[in-house]
Amino acid sequence: MKKNEVQLGAIHAAFSYLLWGLLPIYWKLLNRVEAKEILANRVFWSFVFMVFVLFFSKKLGLLVETLKGFARRKKQMYALITASILISINWFVYIWAVNNGHLIETSLGYYINPLVSILLGMLVLKEKLSIYQYISFGLATIGVLIITIAHGEFPWVAIVLALTFGVYGLVKKVINVESAVGLTLETLVVTPIAAIYMIVLFFTGSNSFLSAKLSTDLLLIGAGAATALPLLYFAKGAQKIPLSLLGFLQYIAPTITLLLGVFVYDEHFSKVQLLSFIFIWSALTIYSLSRTKLFAEIELKLRKEKTLS
Repeated sequence: MKKNEVQLGAIHAAFSYLLWGLLPIYWKLLNRVEAKEILANRVFWSFVFMVFVLFFSKKLGLLVETLKGFARRKKQMYALITASILISINWFVYIWAVNNGHLIETSLGYYINPLVSILLGMLVLKEKLSIYQYISFGLATIGVLIITIAHGEFPWVAIVLALTFGVYGLVKKVINVESAVGLTLETLVVTPIAAIYMIVLFFTGSNSFLSAKLSTDLLLIGAGAATALPLLYFAKGAQKIPLSLLGFLQYIAPTITLLLGVFVYDEHFSKVQLLSFIFIWSALTIYSLSRTKLFAEIELKLRKEKTLS
């Protein structure tokens, strides 16, 4: 792959994580709207936005072909439905957490996410873990336990976000479709439910969309683009750069979210949370370094020495 393509891929991926990191600011602008209505609008307008994207990129035919192909590939269809449900749960919990003062916990969830992927790979895909990955997972577990024991309650927001996105990534391996088409289909699955919910809110007079300020309406409509754009840039970038580089870049989003929570929205960052994050940051550092060539060579050498002994 050409150097220019890798650089462009890195820019696309970094930009997608930058957008994800700044997304809480967008949801904070809608903090007077209930999380369920924000989610319904996010799903509905994401689907509308993606249909326009496919139309202008001349991929609507590919969407139709993929839908027809599900008649022969039931497993892929069920995987798509599962992915749609998982990402919808993830979106809802994230929106609710942001607008209820849990930004720090959302950042914790996305710091943990790569380590959840390791665990899923081991349990589901029967992947063998390196000694560094075992150490990473152990340190992250200690970090979560520190918060749980100190606060007397399970950090459910962080764990739900990490698990839903981790399993979502696992399920996406089964859905071998073009990225823009895949996102359109994922939103298509839950769009009827979102549309029905929006209609019910409208007729019961409980709606914020089309009943509040024009700025609120525009923000709810814009939620579609705010959701889809980072995913599209991520898909562009992920195809052109090494997985190890992608692994480092993915920490941009939760780091920005953490900084927003502490310095912009004045969420309390206790010493206990700092200690927990230190364990998790250490885990992520070891995990990221374990994917480099140097650590791979060290591990290979250790395995050889163990075999010889």
